[in-house]
Amino acid sequence: MTTIVEEKIKVFALGGLDENGKNLYIVEVNEKIFILDAGLKYPTEELLGVDAVIPDFAYLKENTSRIQGIFLSHGHEEHIGAIPQLLSLMSVPVYGTRLTMSLVEDALSEHGMDIKKYKLYKIRETNELFFGDIKVTFFKTTHSIPDSVAICVHTKAGVVVYTSDFTFDQSAKGRYQTNYSRISDISKEGVLCLLSESMNAAKPGFTGTGTLKYRLDEIFSHAEGRIICSLYSSDLHRIQMVIDLAIQYNRKVAIIGRKMQRLVDISVKLGYLRIPKSMLMNLLYIDEKNDNNLSNLVVLATGTRYEPFNALTRMAKHQDRLVHIEKTDTVIVATPPIPGNETKAARTVDLLYRTGSKVVVVNKELLPTSHASSEDLKLMINLLKPEYVMPVSGEYRDLIAHAKVAEQMGYNPENIIILDNGDIVGFEQGELVNHSEHIPIDQVLVDGLGVGDIGSVVLRDRQLMSNDGIIVVIANLNKHTKEIVAGPQIVSKGFVYEKGNEELYTLLDELVRNIIGQFVTEQYVNWQGLRQELRDKIGKLLYNKTKRKPIIIPIVEEFNL
Repeated sequence: MTTIVEEKIKVFALGGLDENGKNLYIVEVNEKIFILDAGLKYPTEELLGVDAVIPDFAYLKENTSRIQGIFLSHGHEEHIGAIPQLLSLMSVPVYGTRLTMSLVEDALSEHGMDIKKYKLYKIRETNELFFGDIKVTFFKTTHSIPDSVAICVHTKAGVVVYTSDFTFDQSAKGRYQTNYSRISDISKEGVLCLLSESMNAAKPGFTGTGTLKYRLDEIFSHAEGRIICSLYSSDLHRIQMVIDLAIQYNRKVAIIGRKMQRLVDISVKLGYLRIPKSMLMNLLYIDEKNDNNLSNLVVLATGTRYEPFNALTRMAKHQDRLVHIEKTDTVIVATPPIPGNETKAARTVDLLYRTGSKVVVVNKELLPTSHASSEDLKLMINLLKPEYVMPVSGEYRDLIAHAKVAEQMGYNPENIIILDNGDIVGFEQGELVNHSEHIPIDQVLVDGLGVGDIGSVVLRDRQLMSNDGIIVVIANLNKHTKEIVAGPQIVSKGFVYEKGNEELYTLLDELVRNIIGQFVTEQYVNWQGLRQELRDKIGKLLYNKTKRKPIIIPIVEEFNL
């Protein structure tokens, strides 16, 4: 008799659905858990003071013994940025390509973590990793950073493929090229479910960068003085393009941005960036002896999100310690606005024009994001021929656009899986059987060294302070007589000046004295009721007079005189 082993597969996300970033996907095969990426998300403006948002690891912490490993697709922070926080909670193996793991090691070191204590494994595209009867393989993809790979979890029911971010840019060379042969091999084995990125799904055609080089070449050929170029630090492909042009036109290269300098050091050391030592210049401080104004200099202002624009702003205002933009400079803005920094980008460009320099804002059509457009998605589906398509990595509208692409290719809507973070889809013997199970999850906010200790209440308070300011009411009482011996003192921060608003502050003084008189007797002080009454009554008075709601902090204490 032949024993049929029942295989249950679950696929779900702890981050990455209905959002850009925070990518973390789970493939469970029976009792084995495979983690695909562990990234962060950059905070939106309403998350005041928050440095990053990471996935909720509660489910993984509860099931640490079942985790086989964390498998990383590439080195962008949206895919590896949460690794330090995850490894601080559990000791599990991490697998990634050479550059990806070097960036992980750098991130761990920056967090003060000893990399020797963790199980960090560098893999090649050709490696096959076995976990009992489950195999994990990889194939190389084209993205803006080299050593990007798709991750394949091989099961008896078929392969679960996670492409992560990719394009089929035919101009890609060397380390950036897609391995079509490996994709063909995976397809022949049979793909059960394809987890494919969706961020650019609504854009028609293929994503390509071929024409950008010609535009930059034109700018370089006409530039007479320094060239200052803004670039996102995550886009090593474009950075290499600018460096190649600098070499072609016999210019020196200087890079501004702490994180970028570390990334460059790692990439040059591993051979992923080609910069002759003679071309790379170490900038000195601007002073009476050195103004860093060499006419053959190319300055790369790099970083993530706001950082390139902040650097350009400092240079334009002559506040940067290294470079001041002059009329003889050519400034290339090659950082298209991303959601959340459109206003910052527009203000920066306006400021650049005020410097009198030659400003070139590269058309965003020449700066496509290195993400799959609709035809890229169709080609990946055609090559892999999956039974089920699961759009991932994008806002909800992007997931729907990806689903429509699959429908156009003849997929039944029942074979297209749209999930929210925490939703679980189940397969048994290769058939979809469960679409209703859910894991409760929350977003975790990182603020400095604190992880998860910032909640909605704290954010609300920060919002109030940023909008309406803060009022501190201080009064000291005689412990024996309960009389006010000092104060009340009204301290305002970010609210209204006392000068010019004397009437308001007089009303506050009278109100505080009356409330203290009501709640304080020689025998007993209702401290909780007193502080709450001060907050309520002061809040009402201030709103009636100013239509603003500052945070109110009453400090009333007794002193033994």
